[in-house]
Amino acid sequence: MKRGTSRDIRTANRYEVLRQIIAESPTSRQELAAATGLSLATVATLVGELLDLGMLTEVGFEDSAGGRPRGLVAVNASGGALIGVDIAETYVRVELFDLALNVLARADEDMRPGESRPAQVVGHVAAAVDSVVAQAGVECARVLGVGVSVPGQVDRATGIAEYAPNWDWHDVPLLDLLSEQISHPLYLDNPLRACAVAELWFGAARGRGDAVVVNLGTGVGAGLALGGGLHRGVSNSAGEWGHTTLVLDGRLCHCGNHGCVETYVGAPGIMLNIRELSPRSPLLHPEDQTATIDALARGVAAQDPVAVKVVRDTARYLGAGIADLVNLLNPEVVVLSSWVAATLGEPLLEEVREAVARHALNRPLAATEIVLSPIPTDPVCLGAATFALEGALSSITQKASQRPNRRTWSKQ
Repeated sequence: MKRGTSRDIRTANRYEVLRQIIAESPTSRQELAAATGLSLATVATLVGELLDLGMLTEVGFEDSAGGRPRGLVAVNASGGALIGVDIAETYVRVELFDLALNVLARADEDMRPGESRPAQVVGHVAAAVDSVVAQAGVECARVLGVGVSVPGQVDRATGIAEYAPNWDWHDVPLLDLLSEQISHPLYLDNPLRACAVAELWFGAARGRGDAVVVNLGTGVGAGLALGGGLHRGVSNSAGEWGHTTLVLDGRLCHCGNHGCVETYVGAPGIMLNIRELSPRSPLLHPEDQTATIDALARGVAAQDPVAVKVVRDTARYLGAGIADLVNLLNPEVVVLSSWVAATLGEPLLEEVREAVARHALNRPLAATEIVLSPIPTDPVCLGAATFALEGALSSITQKASQRPNRRTWSKQ
């Protein structure tokens, strides 16, 4: 098993302390030690470093029972900017955040069918990144990093998009292509991880040890938080639940297999559900996934019988797949996330809960809550921004370790 170096551990501890401060700002060093499980001396050292870096600020004192007042620290929101990029099959969305992860600017770029060549995608990302930086009026030097989420399987270390079945991408050097047009530090990962981190920090998985975040968009997958932390798997490929078999010899999937979960509950699968039930339904917008899902949501609200049945049938498939996750992982919470879940909302959630109850074992189901994501902004952009923050802290730790020891330097 690969062991973390002392530098890796220091980065992880810095990240965890900053995460806690962002979530509970202002807070004391004593509260941070209790929340992170680190010693008070370690927390004090890490807080001092983050203060020196301008990421934190002292904000006064709080009374403590029978002791000296405790100093409080908070995130210095203006101490840097982070950018999160959500590359999806039908759009590119970019959000710029301050250091407290408040959204300061947003830009969207539509991607029409056939616009999925790497150069085209990179062009959309670069344009949207330039837009948010200009909107926010942020100096380039203040941008600590850009986290980029791309569908499919990703090698974080090399920045290669190894496999994106919906685009037939194989081993695309995406980070290198992006760096030709974007000057900020870049960090690549997958939307399943981004959604899971967003829920752990700010959403329905906050404070939960074991959570599953079901990402419902054009593609489908499951971000996993196990034992209180993000579960990536040995090759950063965990969560490809959308490509597990739901129906033997079922619909052909872009991955080459038949009957994958994604082919029944992803946006194209839902469009096929409509077409099979009512081929000439006005709900269908054949070349526009977003318009179709929007029309479906309006139809359910108006009690259109086709719309109601399509959502119920989709929920049956989704519920069977989620029941497998409940039985296998025994999570505290299952979160329905991404744009399809947000658009279909409570009607989908109610049907999914009923469907899961029909298939899951009673004991694990009794311990599992199934909810919609409460995050008001794009959870993928938010999670991607935390990857940029993690990367920035790692870079800072690396630079610090390369500086001459102060005592040695003073003798020269």
